[in-house]
Amino acid sequence: MCRLLSLLFVLPAVAFAPAEEPKQPDTPKGTTFTFTFAKSKVFPGTTRNVTVYVPAQYDGKTPACVYVNQDGLPGYVPPTFDKLIAAKEMPVTVAIGVTPGEVPAANKDALPRFNRSYEYDGLGDAYARMLLNELLPEVETKTASGDRAIVLSKRGTDRAIGGASSGAIAAFTAAWERPDAFSRVFSTIGTYVSLRGGDVYPGLIRKFEPKPIRVYLQDGSKDLNIYGGDWWMANQTMDRALLFAGYEVKHSWNEGGHNGGLAAEVFPEATRWLWKDWPELPKAGQGSSQLKEILIPGEDWKLVGEGYKFTEGPATDAKGDVFFNDVGASKTYKVVGGKPVEWLADSKRGDGQRFGPDGKLYANASGESKVLAWDAEGRSTVFAGGFKGNDLVVLHSGAIYDTAPFDTPNNSKIYYISPKGEKKVVDTGLKFANGITTSPDQTLLYVSDSNTHWVYSYSIQTDGTLANKQKYYHLYARDQDDNSGADGLRCDRDGRLWVATRAGLQVCDQAGRVNAIIPTPNGNVSNLTFGGADMDVLYATCGDKVYSRKVKVKGANAFEKPIKPRRPNL
Repeated sequence: MCRLLSLLFVLPAVAFAPAEEPKQPDTPKGTTFTFTFAKSKVFPGTTRNVTVYVPAQYDGKTPACVYVNQDGLPGYVPPTFDKLIAAKEMPVTVAIGVTPGEVPAANKDALPRFNRSYEYDGLGDAYARMLLNELLPEVETKTASGDRAIVLSKRGTDRAIGGASSGAIAAFTAAWERPDAFSRVFSTIGTYVSLRGGDVYPGLIRKFEPKPIRVYLQDGSKDLNIYGGDWWMANQTMDRALLFAGYEVKHSWNEGGHNGGLAAEVFPEATRWLWKDWPELPKAGQGSSQLKEILIPGEDWKLVGEGYKFTEGPATDAKGDVFFNDVGASKTYKVVGGKPVEWLADSKRGDGQRFGPDGKLYANASGESKVLAWDAEGRSTVFAGGFKGNDLVVLHSGAIYDTAPFDTPNNSKIYYISPKGEKKVVDTGLKFANGITTSPDQTLLYVSDSNTHWVYSYSIQTDGTLANKQKYYHLYARDQDDNSGADGLRCDRDGRLWVATRAGLQVCDQAGRVNAIIPTPNGNVSNLTFGGADMDVLYATCGDKVYSRKVKVKGANAFEKPIKPRRPNL
């Protein structure tokens, strides 16, 4: 027991071996300096030590490439950089070693709060934000020897990041969350295990649309195998996931244990490989077969419009024209020639909306707690009222299902409204019923519960009531979130369910499993629809912006005749 406790106590600190590649006498030597950083707002109250290496070739004017290393700057980094920069095998690069934060002890009889596991093992973008918004700008306030100013490149292709053990997963997380800022990752004895959720990465790598990052992994068969997981197996699983998704990944396996000595041996080779083809950006992978089925190579997101207060309610008519609401401004827009044109000057704070089989736009007017039916000339009639709806779907029969989460917190209502406008509550109990749609054959109703990681599935009965309620679609929720934030829903004609969530668009098969996750350019998405003449252009409302993207699949419109999708692979 004492031996195990000793092991766990020393785990956070990785001892680095000295450099094994001595510098040549005529190799220009860089300089280093250190300072203490205690200004973080991301990790308030913390203090950390920073070591900065500036290569001899840096002129103080041209923005330098960047390498950030967690747990400080290992002794093998400066001599390796001296040699490789002189040989022009890597660009002129400033290396920055950062120790984990500590909140100082309150008095001599107390311990500091050690932030290493919290900052390094935890997922999410907090650590990357601290580096990018706080620490790197602080480095640029310093000067190197000879009064050279330090100017760091902001381009992702010019930035690498690395570390050992928990410092390695911290490096990978920074690049995963911010591939626009870090594109090259050096990972040795990486802690991709169940300490703070890092064991989910292999699955996420397989599901997410690939990112432009290149990864070098090192580990040994005698690495740790303790309560949090098996480091050796976890690193191999990471390698297989990256290969599966088509990433540029290279590894070095041996019989070593959990120490930094082996990192020194492979670091020169890894550095050459990570910076190969610079200044080109590392290539993103091709992704899984599921991603290949829905995304078109080379087709990326396009900005449709921006500057709105909050966009919602994207809806498509029979011709493929797309309409959306700016809820905060109480306006409705129509996309004409790829650009939004104001269609309603006052939508009555229109929110969720869909077209019906009669060609009218049925919208939840949250300002009046009514469902309004808008004709082609922008004239409205009241279709139903008496509740404040959120999102709705109109079936081919003309019936409507509407979510109402506002009146009874943590006990949302789902309404059925007959084609004649007669309403009744057909379900209660969801924490926050939000997005809603039907299966392409219109026999199943899907409702997202934003305050959980579930999308519910119901069987639609002939009288409009619901049966066989199940927490069916299991969504991914980011580590920094308390829930998935699941919002708008749409199905494509093959039966996939597309869900707008905080992590992006999660694409599920009919069996309820997330097959793919597609982030949006600004990291926000509230709802989606398929538009265009062939219903193969994906539109996403993303806060103050609206984006579009051509895809391989076609959307299923509930106002059309039901269609039977293909059987899922079970």
